Amino acid sequence: MLSLWRRLESLLEMIRTTRTLFALPFVLLSMMLAARDFATPGWPGWRTSLLVLAAVLAGRNAARAYNHLADRRFDAQNPRKRDRALPAGRISPAAAWVFVILNAALFVALSFLLNPLAGWLSPAALFVILFYSHSKRFTPGAHFVLGAALAIAPMGAYVAVSGGLSGAPWTLAAALMLWVAGFDIIYSVRDTEYDKMAGLYSFSVVLGDYVALRYAARLHFLMVLALLGFALVRGMGWIFYLGLALCAWLLVREHRIVRGADLDHVDRGFFRLNSLIGITLFLSGALDLLL
Repeated sequence: MLSLWRRLESLLEMIRTTRTLFALPFVLLSMMLAARDFATPGWPGWRTSLLVLAAVLAGRNAARAYNHLADRRFDAQNPRKRDRALPAGRISPAAAWVFVILNAALFVALSFLLNPLAGWLSPAALFVILFYSHSKRFTPGAHFVLGAALAIAPMGAYVAVSGGLSGAPWTLAAALMLWVAGFDIIYSVRDTEYDKMAGLYSFSVVLGDYVALRYAARLHFLMVLALLGFALVRGMGWIFYLGLALCAWLLVREHRIVRGADLDHVDRGFFRLNSLIGITLFLSGALDLLL
């Protein structure tokens, strides 16, 4: 029993990450938009909401576990990552593969339960979120691949509620992609030296830490513009604009913390401030839609 518990604990450690959960506020907001557009203002119902959240969790689990499988050779050589469950031997590759397959199948099944279009689009979405794990091997644009993988989530949530892509919040998805790509560049700065040695690509490897962080700031500026475009297209009110202003200030704070590639502060800037940004965007957007 103790051995089983330790394996479960190692499995949860393998899939634990805050980055993929940053899409959740955008998912919830997208569901509320679809409910307003195609049903009644407010929440789209408990069944749909729970199925969407379960599908997001299953897709996230499959992507995270697959990422650890794809990177286990690199993680074993990276001092910062060699203690992870797979390279440390606490989880076997076979167990990880079973976990990936089960979650991928669950993701597709839940998508079909939502509606036919969501179901038929789910394999393509699954391909993108799994493909990210290989993109760093051949392009510094891997940051954008991760952003696109997470941007699928709010689009999928809209399709799940509405049954179609008509009126889908493309600007909201674009904002999420830019946000994720920017903070992934910040996060990757911690591994610049190892990535160079291993032949992996990132903005910091190609451009250097200082220039990479400047590009991250520009992407976050574009994110704010995308959210502004979303607000204008959707006719959002003053509550959302107030939340957007607060998010812009938090982004400025984030980049001041990591300015000059101050690696000791990357975690604080990355996790705490980005969590606040996601919560602020959802609360301001949800209140605006409801009121």
